[in-house]
Amino acid sequence: MNDHLPSSPKRWLLPVLSGILIGTSYIPFPPWASLFCFVPLWLFWNQQTRLRDVLLGGLLTAFVFTLIGFNWVAHLLHEFAHLDWPIAVIGLLFYALIAHLYVPLAGILWFTGQRKFEWSKRLSLGLMAIITVLCEAYSFTLFDWNFGYSWYGANLPIYQWAEFIGFSGLSAATLLCNIPLYVAWQKRKQNSGKVLMAVVISGFIILNISGLWLQARLPKPDASFTTLLVQASTENAEKMAAELGKGYSQEILNRYTALTDNALNSHKDKKIDFVLWPETAFPALLGDQFKLNKLPIALAEFLHERQLPLITGAYSVEEQTRLITNSLFVLNQDGEIVPPHYSKTILLAFGEYIPGEQFFPQIRAWLPETGHFARGKGPTNLLNWNGYKMGAQICYESLFPGFSRSLAELGAQFIVNVTNDSWYGNWQEPYQHMYMTLARGIEFRRPVLRVTNTGISTVSLASGEILERSPVHKPWAGIYDVSYLKNPPATFYQNWFWLVPGLLWGALILLLAAGIKPSANK
Repeated sequence: MNDHLPSSPKRWLLPVLSGILIGTSYIPFPPWASLFCFVPLWLFWNQQTRLRDVLLGGLLTAFVFTLIGFNWVAHLLHEFAHLDWPIAVIGLLFYALIAHLYVPLAGILWFTGQRKFEWSKRLSLGLMAIITVLCEAYSFTLFDWNFGYSWYGANLPIYQWAEFIGFSGLSAATLLCNIPLYVAWQKRKQNSGKVLMAVVISGFIILNISGLWLQARLPKPDASFTTLLVQASTENAEKMAAELGKGYSQEILNRYTALTDNALNSHKDKKIDFVLWPETAFPALLGDQFKLNKLPIALAEFLHERQLPLITGAYSVEEQTRLITNSLFVLNQDGEIVPPHYSKTILLAFGEYIPGEQFFPQIRAWLPETGHFARGKGPTNLLNWNGYKMGAQICYESLFPGFSRSLAELGAQFIVNVTNDSWYGNWQEPYQHMYMTLARGIEFRRPVLRVTNTGISTVSLASGEILERSPVHKPWAGIYDVSYLKNPPATFYQNWFWLVPGLLWGALILLLAAGIKPSANK
């Protein structure tokens, strides 16, 4: 390492550059720099002699890419928390400072080990990369994104490999590709550097070509259904008023039924197997204990008159705790609820629960306006109706591969995801969340039906093909013919879910052992 670095502010340009490369390579941007985005930061880390500078460099990179890739947080704070824009921007800056602490943590862990064991250059680079990958994979974040999703967002066939290693595995592979490109940059004036660059490019092309083959060799579906997705684009103020019993409930229901009727009238030649409405679309409590209330009766009559089955998000109440649940219901063509319904399990922190309140109940008194929801029982049952085996997800439960894996293990033929993304604006988050949700369909080779309040609503097939997409923040309804397998086989990723994490941890242990061995012989 260089012990005589200039104190010029220019040296901080490398962490800033990494932040720009990462931030502009994530959805909705193309992943143009994903394979080398960490190279400038790793070059910076290798130049440092003080832990403080390694920490600050990591913080700077994370701060920059969070501002670029996740600036929708300011819109969220303005809409959801009702903060004035200047305060919302300050909140975004704070979020950018703490949201991705895995980057400086990786630097701290690597630098501490390097100082203690004096690893060789090759070993040091390998450990720097593996530590970064593992810190990214196990980082705590409310929005569980990774670098693999960008390939799907850009529709590059390499994403088909998620059937074998998941998108988390694609993310790890993407970051590990920074190693040869790091070396190629250092040796850019030598033939070996050019050869290494050519090898990486050739490998990337081969993986994309083989991705096309993986898609083409999928088994042909043996069943299909026709579904109608309805997106009412209800404003947040109206939803909140309806949830608090302050009006708009009838208007919201009328909006959904009118959009549904318009779509049915425009496609009279189509037999709709079921309609799908978004998360908490039904603007009143739903369940057997509420079936004699005004709006549930109106909904049942609407469905009965049209002989139209419906899957809809709605609030309900858990009988034991008397807490509200965020649930998903199936109603048959006569408007009767088909058990079991599903209640959201992975709740939104500070929106649907307060972290730690089970240990410190007094927190509830400090934050009385925060939602207090009962948790569902997890992916333990499927929605079964008319022979369909449907895996239920609500909102960002789709971001957790283990959740969808459990649905696949139960035999889900397709996944139904209902979401309300109305708090996040209309540029970045709707696209990020959509691709992250549909990614589960590739990992487990099942269609995914995604309907949202404000978009993007769509359907993806087991091949990863995304069908018509709804506009954002506009009322809309779309009809889809969806092909699927009645008995979908388990994918390699489903059977070997822990393979990639095991390989990464194994590589870390082997590299650490190689780095410790020389000092043990001294």
